[in-house]
Amino acid sequence: MSADRRQFLTRLTASGLALSTLPGSMHAMSAAPAPPGAATGDTDWREHARASAAGEAGEQPPFDVSWAQRVTGKHKAVFDVPEINGGSGVWRAGMWRDHNRDLMQAQPSDLSPVIVIRHAAIPLVMNHEFWDRYDIAKSRKVMHPMTDKKTRRNPVLMTAEDDELPPSFAVYALDKQMANGTIVVGCNMAFGQMVSIVRRQDKLDGAAARTRALAMMVPGVILQPNGIFGVTLAQEVGCAFVAAS
Repeated sequence: MSADRRQFLTRLTASGLALSTLPGSMHAMSAAPAPPGAATGDTDWREHARASAAGEAGEQPPFDVSWAQRVTGKHKAVFDVPEINGGSGVWRAGMWRDHNRDLMQAQPSDLSPVIVIRHAAIPLVMNHEFWDRYDIAKSRKVMHPMTDKKTRRNPVLMTAEDDELPPSFAVYALDKQMANGTIVVGCNMAFGQMVSIVRRQDKLDGAAARTRALAMMVPGVILQPNGIFGVTLAQEVGCAFVAAS
């Protein structure tokens, strides 16, 4: 094991990030307490409701649920990510893939991970441009996951080249996991928060703000009416549930 990998794994373990169970004996992981000053669930829920009432959630059925038909692997898990927590929920999904490959000799076709990003974690579906333009890290109290320094970038899109992540962990970036077949689902109700930010700061109406926000969403993320719908649909097609953040 390289020194960088060992050091980073130590940091992940210390923060409660390391995946502590093996396939076949997976247990739900409890979320860490919210830091002082962080938005509470009730605050986020009120924001969801306000955005929805303003038309910013953009509920526009029918939503595409065909992703569920791609959950066909022998090993299936849905990673519920309701909090940012430095991107820990997304990292866990990547570790799960590696553990199944290394310990269960699983082939890529044997693995069907689903990541559901919802609630206060919804900024994780937005690209670096969005995080920088609207200074999301400052408003959500997000620090660089490796250095604990201030950042203006989405932690789950960071790279080894630009962001001081060990290369062996940079492969867990959200876009790279999707390129390897991981399905990523986003909560459309929570996405209304992102539209609301654009509307307020860029002084756009709801429709124009949603269009701009969608243009800055990570390509390949599939919006669903809400995150719980995505979580339960994944379970209905056989996924083990993991409380990932």
